[in-house]
Amino acid sequence: MDIIQILLNGIVLGSLYACIAIGFSLVWGVLNIINMLHGSFIILGGYLAFFAWQYSGVNPVFLLPIIATALFGLGYLLQYFFINKVVSSPVLTTLTLTFGLDMILYNLMTVFFTATPRRVTLDLGTVNLGDMYLPVDRLMGMGLALFLTALLFVVMRASKIGRAIVAVRMDRQAATLMGIRVNNVYAITFGIGAFMAGAAGVIFSMVFPITTNLTGTFLGKAFIICVIGGLGSVPGALIGGIALGLIESFAGYTIGPQNATTVGFVLMLFLLIVRPTGLVGVKGYE
Repeated sequence: MDIIQILLNGIVLGSLYACIAIGFSLVWGVLNIINMLHGSFIILGGYLAFFAWQYSGVNPVFLLPIIATALFGLGYLLQYFFINKVVSSPVLTTLTLTFGLDMILYNLMTVFFTATPRRVTLDLGTVNLGDMYLPVDRLMGMGLALFLTALLFVVMRASKIGRAIVAVRMDRQAATLMGIRVNNVYAITFGIGAFMAGAAGVIFSMVFPITTNLTGTFLGKAFIICVIGGLGSVPGALIGGIALGLIESFAGYTIGPQNATTVGFVLMLFLLIVRPTGLVGVKGYE
């Protein structure tokens, strides 16, 4: 039964990880930008959910669309007015810019919200399956994460803006010749990344304590998942997230939770050597 419990815990955790990484993967794969703001976007979404719940008593599930949309607007504006100015520059330039913006956002959150860990406590109980049990808040978080992942997949495949994003990713110059406003598509893509990050933050605030000290942790996990699954791919982020969740769950059981993250980074380095495109990535987007 221990193995099944570990497996279930890994799948639940991996689904949450996929929601963390999917926006980061999309921005990196389409814009070729390593968005250092991503971890702070996640924490901002979590903080907004916590304080809205604390002062209004509204369940964060109902606040999620509002908070995620607000993060979309923030991401869109930052990309359109700042990052678009250097989007064609070398990666180091965009990396430095997003790092600087991240430092501003990180410090603003620390000043206004402090770094005290906070969590939305809903007390929903647990689901018992024989000797196995799963907290209802984690199951709800997994359901929300999978729903958002599926929703983004449908948007990318079936909507006009999704097809435009794919076109820009494949060939920016050809997309420009076809009348696509590339800078606007870039801003929308960055906004979608922020939307998913904000939604992930809301979900995590219902499952784990959140603090600004976790921005680097979330960013690091997004890196690992992108390497495992592949850049710019919704299925890749889902596969990479679940793979990392399972690895950390089994590693935490066998060698201790303090070493689980190290195992994830070792796997990332191994895949960079043997398969830089990731498990489902496409050659040319490693």
